[in-house]
Amino acid sequence: MSLISDFLDRIAKTATGHAGDEALMQAAVSAAANVIVADGQVENEELSTALTGALTSSIVERDYDLQMLQEALSEAISRARSGFGRADNLRRVEAILDRPLEQREYVFQVAAEVADHDDITEIEHVALSEIATALSLDKARLLTLAPVSKDGVD
Repeated sequence: MSLISDFLDRIAKTATGHAGDEALMQAAVSAAANVIVADGQVENEELSTALTGALTSSIVERDYDLQMLQEALSEAISRARSGFGRADNLRRVEAILDRPLEQREYVFQVAAEVADHDDITEIEHVALSEIATALSLDKARLLTLAPVSKDGVD
């Protein structure tokens, strides 16, 4: 029975193609989506920053093309339009809690870069705090290290 099961698993993997690091990609786009939707406006610059930021990870860049990321971000933004959806996005962020610090900080930085387009607003700070908590990170420390506005003032 094990040989049949192994054979079916291999067929399924071949049929679906290389899945890549789905959890890391979902965490990045979900975090970005929660920040994008936080202020009630979805701006093209934020979308572009989210996609560019997601591609800064060699893991994500290797496994996903721009169209795949756009689709995933669009789905995450749709989820983020409701409280339940934002919570679902945070669960996707939290799914990488056991990952190395570098990967968790990468996800936070994608969200922070999105928030920093016109300075980080109070509601975006709330979203970033939720993301930092989900990743067990120190938001204040990361914002002082990042090329983003720490307190919404440049």
